[in-house]
Amino acid sequence: MASLQHKTSLELTDEKARHRDEEKAGCDVTVSEADSAEGDEALKLVGRERVAQFSEEYNKKLRRKLDMMIPPLCAAVYFTQFLDKTSLNYASIMGFPIKGQNYNLVSLAFYLGFLVWEFPTVYISQKLRLAKYLGANIIIWGIILMCHAVATSFGAFFALRFLLGMCESCVAPILILIISMFYKKDEQGTRISWFYVMVSLTQIFGGFVAYGVSFYDGHALAPYKIIYILLGGLAILVGVCVVVWLPDSPVHARLLTKEERIAALERVRDDQGGTENKHLKKDQVIEAFTDVRTWLIALTTIMTSIPNGALSNFSNIIIKSFGYTSKQTLILSTPGGAVASLTTLLCGWYSDKKNERMIPIIMCLLPTIVGSAMLIGLNDSGNKGALLFATYLIGTFGSALSSVYAYNASNTSGHTKKNTINAITLATFSVGNIIGTEIFQPKDAPGYIPGKTAIMVLLTVQLFISLLLRWVNLRLNAQKRAKLEEEKAKHGWTDEDVQRERERHAFMDLTDKQNPYFVYTA
Repeated sequence: MASLQHKTSLELTDEKARHRDEEKAGCDVTVSEADSAEGDEALKLVGRERVAQFSEEYNKKLRRKLDMMIPPLCAAVYFTQFLDKTSLNYASIMGFPIKGQNYNLVSLAFYLGFLVWEFPTVYISQKLRLAKYLGANIIIWGIILMCHAVATSFGAFFALRFLLGMCESCVAPILILIISMFYKKDEQGTRISWFYVMVSLTQIFGGFVAYGVSFYDGHALAPYKIIYILLGGLAILVGVCVVVWLPDSPVHARLLTKEERIAALERVRDDQGGTENKHLKKDQVIEAFTDVRTWLIALTTIMTSIPNGALSNFSNIIIKSFGYTSKQTLILSTPGGAVASLTTLLCGWYSDKKNERMIPIIMCLLPTIVGSAMLIGLNDSGNKGALLFATYLIGTFGSALSSVYAYNASNTSGHTKKNTINAITLATFSVGNIIGTEIFQPKDAPGYIPGKTAIMVLLTVQLFISLLLRWVNLRLNAQKRAKLEEEKAKHGWTDEDVQRERERHAFMDLTDKQNPYFVYTA
């Protein structure tokens, strides 16, 4: 069980720490009182040094409790978001009134709203309680989704999709932050995969629901309108659950006891990722924009998002072009979701098991490259089975974004810098999806060879970008280790001194570059 110290003991510990700091005057990697004042919300509950020890058994029990509370709600949110976002894909073969280039523009509107509102929503969320802000957005987008059932014109659908994109732009950055606050680095990839797998499962669930609705032959409502009403109602329900049960941070987790909240913070202390800070820090924004790794991850995101923008709205149209009916298409799209789900979970597990982030991306891109080549080469073969198999292979690339999310959670510290990099990542995700909606042009139907070729080329280039980003992180770790050894020798530090300083840096809201004890995950 836990052994907690009283406040007087905490004050004594800090006083002793200050005396030790004075003895080691001149060291440039210790934490000053001024730095401490800029620390994050965790310091409301825990000291700058570890004063509470928890057994491994206690921490495992706490992790199980967190796993029962956080990943299921995150998964429900992501399930709802992706189902809502791709509702247009199902509507497209269920009587949706917008066709041709206007359909492309309606599809694009979602990502325009997403892009326009990404940075504002991330910085607004920093000032507010994360889960409450997220829940409010989900409820609003549920209402917007239901309004699709009454829209009739291109302009109305465009506006509704734009607003939907605005509301949904906060989801991934907030979920990444929540996972990074409650889980250690070697747990984050798996937990992110647990909610990201909903992207694939919605393909299965949505396909079966749309298939069932397609048998409706009444005249009161068109089938696509029923889909929008059902999905909108589901979103509102999930939003209410998020407001009530999803914790904002370890400091404000109402469903945890005070002892458990402290244990949750101490569990992640050594990872140096911190929790949250309500102040927007200009220096961290600048660092985020000038860090070369930011733009490599942005490039990774855009290279994998262009195929996503194309396939999330055109995959059913491609399958139908093989000669299947609309009802057959809805059912035949579901195995692709199963393949993608398995890939996501395996990549998440491997990511944590091997402490890797880029290798899983490479693993999930290779089958998609092969699948794209098959679709191009077999386009006129009439071999339905082989073409269908190729579309299932293509679905593996989607788990790349899960690894990108895990990369951001594990490789960035400083709350403002985290928010900024998450915003850049999701903004480039939006740009990629905007481009993606335009690579499958009506004039290229039914083969869409230029679009399929673009997907194959983009993902091939991404293989090399992933290797470069991995090399950069390994090089930075080597530089940090060398610097720390220099400081250790210079000041005569023992291993205990190093550990003490590591603990004191954990909740100072320092960026990964400012914190000499931060270790990057390759």
